Formats: sequence, structure tokens, C-alpha cells
Amino acid sequence: MKVFMIGEAANHKDKLGAYLTTPCEIIPLPREAAHSPDFDSAITTDDVVVSLRFSRNDGSVPDFRLLHVPGAGLDGVDMASLPSGASLCNVFEHEIPIAEFVMAAMLNWEIRPDALRGSFATDTWSDVYRARVPHGEIHGLTLGLIGFGRIGRTIARRAAAFGMRILAVDQFAADSDGLAEAILPPDRLPEMLAQSDFVVIACPLTDETRGLIGAAELAAMKPTGVLINVSRAPIADEEALYDALQRRTIGGAVLDVWYGYPAGADDRVAPARFRFEDLPNAVCTPHSSAWTTRLPERRYAFIARNIDRLIAGEPLLNLVRAPAPAVRPVLQNTSFP
Repeated sequence: MKVFMIGEAANHKDKLGAYLTTPCEIIPLPREAAHSPDFDSAITTDDVVVSLRFSRNDGSVPDFRLLHVPGAGLDGVDMASLPSGASLCNVFEHEIPIAEFVMAAMLNWEIRPDALRGSFATDTWSDVYRARVPHGEIHGLTLGLIGFGRIGRTIARRAAAFGMRILAVDQFAADSDGLAEAILPPDRLPEMLAQSDFVVIACPLTDETRGLIGAAELAAMKPTGVLINVSRAPIADEEALYDALQRRTIGGAVLDVWYGYPAGADDRVAPARFRFEDLPNAVCTPHSSAWTTRLPERRYAFIARNIDRLIAGEPLLNLVRAPAPAVRPVLQNTSFP
């Protein structure tokens, strides 16, 4: 079996090889292989493709066994381009660092440690001490989660430990652990927004969630409310969000995901049509909430385990799409009365 690692995934060839327990030939391919048929002749029906993206516009597609996305999001995969006999799996493992990032964002917003540190100096200590300004605390504040899957629930566990009140909006999730005070259906999103001090977008980008947070939803938030987006930027309408921040109709935003990304090594693209980083109430980070030193180890260990399971004929983990059942030929009835 060959494993083709495309684009960013190819940077982790050695990690995958270290965790595989069955021998495979691991072949790195450039980012273009995710969309171009130029490399397809090398890929056969027994092979695995590891890539964040996959599409074919010309109708041709190699026939392989498994596309394993080395992340959770599937918005880079054109489902119609996949061969019918291929399985599709993804991998998580990012919920822990994202939850820590969200907790740090909320704590930083309330405590303002950089401002406290900047105010301290030996020469002005006496005056600073007498004039110190109280900072906030997250205990007792309401956290609203848009999406109550792996990420949302991992955030909720940590927020509950800090004494926060937790509300969630999710069409399908159930709260068997009692983490949230309430899980509301999507049509009650404005109700959740109106009660929340912090709103975290933790749902996937789909046709239904694109533009979910628009002008009306931002207007429903508290004037002191803070929006934190660690999912996909287009879930929040770009212009409406910039306008709300600029006019200070919401308290602020922590934005880790963006509307534009470079597609190649030499691309220069803007993250958004508006310069969010120039706004004093916007904290902008470069899509780094999940990107820790330990994340790739966990992810490629999981992918290796799934490839081992595929070779052994065992059920795959995180199966998003199973292969279509083989079509049996229709036998003609050639018997005579």
C-alpha cells in the first residue's frame, strides 16, 4: 500500500511513518495534487490519500481506498469528486488547545494582564498602587456556545470549572453530562446571544451556518458582549462584524479565523476586506488556536492507527463517509419453461 501525503500533510511524513505498525510506502506530493490530475496515474485502488483538500473539476479521479483529512473541517473536500469506493475520515485532537485558547481569551479580556503589567514601574509605584483600577472576572459570566460538539463541550468543561454559566445552541446535540444550563435549537439563537457575555463560534461551516452571525444577530448581543471565532470566518458576516466593532455596538471580538488564506507558498492575500487589526476592540490572531507543538503528534498517531485498521480490515474511526456498496451485475434469466 502507498500513502500519498499532499501539501501541508507532507510536512509530517516522518511522524506518520513513526506511528504506522504495518509497512507502507509514504509518498509526499505538492499542494497542487489536491486539485490537479497530474499525479493521479501513481494512485491505485489500494492506496490512501492524506490531504486537507481534494477536488477534481474535469471529472477524472483516481480510484483509491481512503481519503484521510488531517483535521476536522471538511470544507476543503468536494464530496462529489471522491471515488465511490473510497472511505472518508477526519481527525480531531484539536479541541484541547482550542478550549485553552478560548479560556485564555476570556481571562485576558477580563483581567487585562498586559495593561496591568504596562502600568507597573518602580518610579511610579506609589501613585499606580493608589490609582489601580479593578479588573473583571469570568466567574458568574454567561458563555454562549454556537455548536456543542467536541470543541464546544471541551470548552464548556473548562468554563464550568471557572464558575461560568453555559448556554448552547445546537440542532442535534444532547447534554448527557449536564454541562450546559440549556441547549437551545437554532431558532432561539437570538435569545442565547442576548444573555451571553462571551459568544464562541464552535460549529462547522456549512450552507446553513454560512453568514449565521449577521447584522441582526450582532444587534441581539449585549453591548458589552464579546464574539470569539475559532471555527470558520464566514460563519460571521464580514462587513456586519466590522461595522458592529467599529460602531461599538458589541464589546469586542477575538478572531482567530479569516476570510482569505494563501493557496500557495508565494501567495500574498489579505485575511479580510477590512483591517480588523486596526480596531482597538478586536484581538486578531493568525489561525493559531489549535496549532500547538503537540497537536501533530496526536493527529498523525490517529491517522496511522486508522491506516493500520484499514489494512487489517477493521472498522475505521471517525468515518465520515463509507464507500458505496459494490453494484452486483444483474444476471439474465436464461432458463426455459
